[in-house]
Amino acid sequence: MSGIRFDSVSVAYDGTTVLDSLDLTVGPGEVVALLGPSGSGKTTALRAVAGFVRPASGRILIGDRDVTDLPPHRRGIGMVVQQYALFPHLRVDENVAFGLRAQKAPRASIPGRVAEALEMTGMAGYARRYPRELSGGQQQRVAISRALAIRPGVLLLDEPLSALDARLRSGMLAELARLHRELPEVSMLYVTHDQVEALTLADRIAVMDRARLQDCGTPQELYRNPRSEFTASFVGNANLLPVTVADGAAVFDGRSLALDTAGAAPGSTATLCVRPHRLGLGEGPNALRGRIAEVQWRGATHRLYVDVAGHRVKADLPELRETPPLGTEVTLHFAPGDAVLLAAGVGDG
Repeated sequence: MSGIRFDSVSVAYDGTTVLDSLDLTVGPGEVVALLGPSGSGKTTALRAVAGFVRPASGRILIGDRDVTDLPPHRRGIGMVVQQYALFPHLRVDENVAFGLRAQKAPRASIPGRVAEALEMTGMAGYARRYPRELSGGQQQRVAISRALAIRPGVLLLDEPLSALDARLRSGMLAELARLHRELPEVSMLYVTHDQVEALTLADRIAVMDRARLQDCGTPQELYRNPRSEFTASFVGNANLLPVTVADGAAVFDGRSLALDTAGAAPGSTATLCVRPHRLGLGEGPNALRGRIAEVQWRGATHRLYVDVAGHRVKADLPELRETPPLGTEVTLHFAPGDAVLLAAGVGDG
């Protein structure tokens, strides 16, 4: 049993709606990331699938089975949370076996299933250790092993890497991506507020805000062609500039910028979205002129903050040999195909 379907699911606490009419499908073997700020409804959605909160309306299906009214232990799901939730008095192998014993798996099958799950996460050599003898990353691997040992059709991950440092997060992301390849039948719902995790791991990203689904698509779709200002700013960095649509162009600060304006009515207002790494320094098409307000060195790149007609524009450039002084007048430019127009109000309500 694999795949998840939210059928107009709403959840309310004390009269306050915290998840509003969510319609979303996670296909068999697919990884969908729920991405959004705190309070957006993403964790509530995951907890509803797990059975920890009861929808006020709507249905939740796992595979073709309606699980809305089933208790958590009867849903056949694996779950990994932020703080590992390992039993400190049990060894690694005993922690991994816990879910199997709770499901009353045949006693003779448990050692093999535990060994298989630990092997998948690279923890086979740590079976006899206790959680206190492991690093944070190793403890999270054990938590993932425990979730996989029951061979779930659905794996829920709630901010599973947020307690790890940057190096461990990177390594665990690679491990989760490998598990996704090796377990093509397992559907994963991955809750995070970290856009890098979502972009790296997910087949599709569902962007949440104010209890509602705002946007959904592949990482490439949402990054290159966001539907709304919220998606543009939350999925990657974006420069958002108010423009007036003309025929085949957009007017910003009295300057005409060549853009694809198909579908936008001449004379209407819109928002120009251009990513910082798409901006070049110096003369070129679609020039934006302003003064440098801040310079940040980021190792292989420099980020310039340029005040352009009252808007602070970010530009990520290959490392500069000499950084221009603050206040220097500069020109940034971008190709017509490297920007998109966002219709005013689309997806922001």
